[in-house]
Amino acid sequence: MKTRLKTHPSTPVHPVDEILPASKLAVYGFQHVLAFYAGAVIVPILLANAIGLSTEQLIHLINADLFTCGIASIIQSVGFWKVGVRLPLLQGVTFTAVSPMIAIGMAAGGGTDGLLVIYGAVIVAGLATFLIAPFFSRLIRFFPPVVTGSVITIIGLALLPVAAADATGGAGPTSDPTSGRNLAYALGTLALIVVIQRVFKGFMATVAVLIGLVVGTVVAWAFGDAHFGAVEQSAWLGVTTPFHFGWPQFSFAAIVSMIVVMLITAVETTGDVFATGEIVEKRVGREDIARALRADGLATSLGGVLNSFPYTCFAENVGLVRLTRVKSRWVVASAGLIMMLIGLVPKAGAVVAGIPHPVLGGAALAMFATVAVVGFQTLGKVDFHDHRNVVIVASSVGLAMYVTAQPQVAQAVPSWAEIIFGSGITLGSLTAIVLNIVFHHIGKDFGPAVAGFPGDSVRLDQVNKMSRDQFVETFAGLFQGPRWMVERAWAERPFADTHALRRAFQQALFSGSTDEQRQLIESYPELGSRLVADGLTGEASLRDQSSRGLTHLAEPDQDELAALTEAYRERFGFPLVISVRDSDSLDRILAEGRERLDNCETQEHAAALIEIAKIAGHRFDDYLREANPIHSARTPWSSKR
Repeated sequence: MKTRLKTHPSTPVHPVDEILPASKLAVYGFQHVLAFYAGAVIVPILLANAIGLSTEQLIHLINADLFTCGIASIIQSVGFWKVGVRLPLLQGVTFTAVSPMIAIGMAAGGGTDGLLVIYGAVIVAGLATFLIAPFFSRLIRFFPPVVTGSVITIIGLALLPVAAADATGGAGPTSDPTSGRNLAYALGTLALIVVIQRVFKGFMATVAVLIGLVVGTVVAWAFGDAHFGAVEQSAWLGVTTPFHFGWPQFSFAAIVSMIVVMLITAVETTGDVFATGEIVEKRVGREDIARALRADGLATSLGGVLNSFPYTCFAENVGLVRLTRVKSRWVVASAGLIMMLIGLVPKAGAVVAGIPHPVLGGAALAMFATVAVVGFQTLGKVDFHDHRNVVIVASSVGLAMYVTAQPQVAQAVPSWAEIIFGSGITLGSLTAIVLNIVFHHIGKDFGPAVAGFPGDSVRLDQVNKMSRDQFVETFAGLFQGPRWMVERAWAERPFADTHALRRAFQQALFSGSTDEQRQLIESYPELGSRLVADGLTGEASLRDQSSRGLTHLAEPDQDELAALTEAYRERFGFPLVISVRDSDSLDRILAEGRERLDNCETQEHAAALIEIAKIAGHRFDDYLREANPIHSARTPWSSKR
């Protein structure tokens, strides 16, 4: 006797965990490396120049940086135990650490002596980050969409000047904003990426950035603006060994400074993890943040051992994930492997380093801007009728752009504060976090104002405490006639925000019986009725219909509208209900009414309910405007009289 085995459909693999063919992993990974390379090597270059290291020592730092970046990226994307967030996040040296490391190095005498003190601080700060990761992750409740959206937006906007600097030839003496060639290379690369994204689908669209970089570099080389002379001078093999410059030295002041750097970096990493989670559509929880921070800490300590620096999730490559829509974390792992190989083969690194700055800048403009777009999408979940959220976003983004546009501001504050004011990402992120705590977690939470009345307004916490009669009296004006919808909405208390309150009215409206809904529809006045113009049907109806001039029509228009509404009532037995605020003219209202005459009664019953929901939505917006005078001044509406 045969036994039939019950088969279960295999669990679908999330795009993040999908293992692509080796050829695609190599191509996509190399694209990440090219997009990442300039940002990866800038920190050792800046540090070496500042503390007086030789060219040979600088080359070793770059190789060590790339090699350790590869290891760190594999740890973060592949993960093991409770280390690594297992998202397509590439690791790089944090810019936040540049100024503190230079200060530490110079205080220790510069050169390799200063470098050893830096490495001592880096190793200890990495261990501290690893240990505090689970405690920091418990603060996730302080990162609602208003904070994460602000931080992600700030990351994207603050990185755009970096891309712009590359587009003009690179920061420093090589920069030439007036160069037509630089402009042509940057815009040409950007235009090619856009054209590929528009014309092609599938694989070609996902490697648009890589193609843009390669084609841009070839064109620049043909015109003599891309140079690969360093390839000949570079060695084939260069292995970084632990403690290459000597045993690390430990200074208490340096360690404290570097721990502060890592705490600030933890905020940036949290923002990057949330941004990537949004892009790949994977929920980010407390344990994910802890995993990401443990990976940061481990990679940072490893960096101190392998002659590199503090590591964090690299925001530059978050934009590439969004732009290409390739969500597999194994792509980042392959990029990590490629970086390790480049770190071992200086000649390969020299080839990548030959990409002209304007070409790289053109591609970076697209990638960094897409990070900001992810921030906009996150902010779309925020209740901006709550003016507190407006203040949080405006203040954090404003301060971030202030220090990004005027970096010299950092010189006006005490040395201990330079680490904060020296980075728009750091200052903006901390501002968003602190203001969110001040407005939403300290003191009594009154909630946003949701309804305004002469000399007074009603706040959300008051709404949640209202009796049914008080609630109905406050919000009955959203509808005409019967009040059962408002009574049923009251039963849904408490409301978390204005969105929840609005949804409660909509759900109540469509939950009514057919008879209840019919009674409600029949309570709405005829369009253009003299009763409306005289204010006898209520101020809300007068406001609705006067917004499109229906209360003072010329006689021919009045007769045409009256003939339509009479024909409609004869056909269906109830008045023609149209949300006139959604129509731009009388002609459009008349055209819509005539079209609906051909419908059946059941269809028109449903259509009328939808129009009533739209009308209630506009009236709810009126309540919010009257309750928030600043918002009202900012958002004009055509029905103001």
